[in-house]
Amino acid sequence: MNPFLKNIAFSVAISVFSFGVLGAAGARINTTKSIPVGLYWTSRGPVEKGAYVMFCPPHVDVFDEAQERGYIGAGFCPGGYGYMMKRILAAKNDDVSIADDGVRVNGELLPFSAPRKVDSAGRPMPLYKVDHYSLGNAELLLMSDVSNTSFDGRYFGPVNRSQIKTVIRPVITW
Repeated sequence: MNPFLKNIAFSVAISVFSFGVLGAAGARINTTKSIPVGLYWTSRGPVEKGAYVMFCPPHVDVFDEAQERGYIGAGFCPGGYGYMMKRILAAKNDDVSIADDGVRVNGELLPFSAPRKVDSAGRPMPLYKVDHYSLGNAELLLMSDVSNTSFDGRYFGPVNRSQIKTVIRPVITW
């Protein structure tokens, strides 16, 4: 075999092995606009307001459509969905309103929260509308606080705490 090809094959094998070891140890890489792009580490930290989390979307129609349209990937969650990463922006007893002008938590309009009427392909976006809804003990509103194009709680509403797989902490973001 050509020595150049051997070096490339060896480099690829080492890279795959390294990513596998880092992944098994808790490293997660975010490449989406939902949370800051970068390297995160899984944590046993508390599932609380302000935390970044990785979760399995519930197996409901809005996520079937999201997967068909390419908003979320395939993976090992029920329904064949991939994990999603978001920030918890509302939790137990928070008053949530989702309307055309954006998402309010306890009366405060969240930045980047105005829902888009159509996606980049011109297809109508779902909208989860609610007015002064008090989140229950097990409910969380998962949103992006860095992008107005994220597929998040403004489109699918609150999720159950049981959907959370882990808290993730940023190691390096850009």
